[in-house]
Amino acid sequence: MKRREALLTGLAALAARAARAESLPFRLTEVAPGIHVRQGAMAEATPENADAIANTGCIIGDSAIAVVDPGGSLTDGERLLAAIRALSDRPIRYVVQTHFHPDHCFGAAAFLPDGPVFVGHARMPGAIAARGEYYRQRLADSLGEAQAGRPVVPTFLVAVESSFDLGNRVLDLRAHPTAHTDNDLTLFDRRTATLWAGDLLFVDRVPSIDGSLLGWLRVLGDLEAVPAARAVPGHGPPSVPWPAGAAAEERYLRVLEREIRDLQARGGTIEEAAATVGVEERDNWLLFDDYNGRNVTAAFAELEWD
Repeated sequence: MKRREALLTGLAALAARAARAESLPFRLTEVAPGIHVRQGAMAEATPENADAIANTGCIIGDSAIAVVDPGGSLTDGERLLAAIRALSDRPIRYVVQTHFHPDHCFGAAAFLPDGPVFVGHARMPGAIAARGEYYRQRLADSLGEAQAGRPVVPTFLVAVESSFDLGNRVLDLRAHPTAHTDNDLTLFDRRTATLWAGDLLFVDRVPSIDGSLLGWLRVLGDLEAVPAARAVPGHGPPSVPWPAGAAAEERYLRVLEREIRDLQARGGTIEEAAATVGVEERDNWLLFDDYNGRNVTAAFAELEWD
């Protein structure tokens, strides 16, 4: 009897979580003609937000649609699909995944019935093999197995550059060296001069280093030369002017580099760095205390060997 009651309680909790997720507002903002962005919640993943914390959306061409980052859970992906279908019945031909972090790509399975080509960095399959089950289990523990979703391994792999046409709309894809992660991919829409930057661009929410501080700064320098009118960040507003929209992120990353190098030159420890480096930036970023210490620890180890 107790086991049955526990099961019913668990099922009721999952149903309540699903209902809360379904009640979340879902709005696509058109930041340029045919470029539609859903702004993610500026928060960590919770059952209440269904891991809808990253910017996602679509690009609509004359003959087809490309989804860019299919959402942070199966629930999120399903709701993105429904929102896209409210805009257009053109075929979804591509699902572009800008990198392998759950908040950007665990909604991919929602698009499988449409039979699109799944696009990713050439290193993304390796990242999925190394971390996919760990990420899936963590998300399932939070949202429940039915809602969590799972990764979909891309079959269209970009090693350097590639492009495809949605019908009078050519999209240029570029694979980057290790920066935010080791599998960052950006997309540029020629028609509107819009750069979809993924998590190479954080606005308002503190950046998260899962790759290389120095690599990220080099990639930012390269991207600032892209002739874009606007950029869609991985986290932040639906779009920002480019390259001005990257100024705060670049400042933060350079503060980390400068202060860590100064501390290392004085013989300071990694513990001291985690407690002191970057604190002047605290008031400039959401979730600063959740990520700055991790960023400093990762960057300290990298710069120690630079």
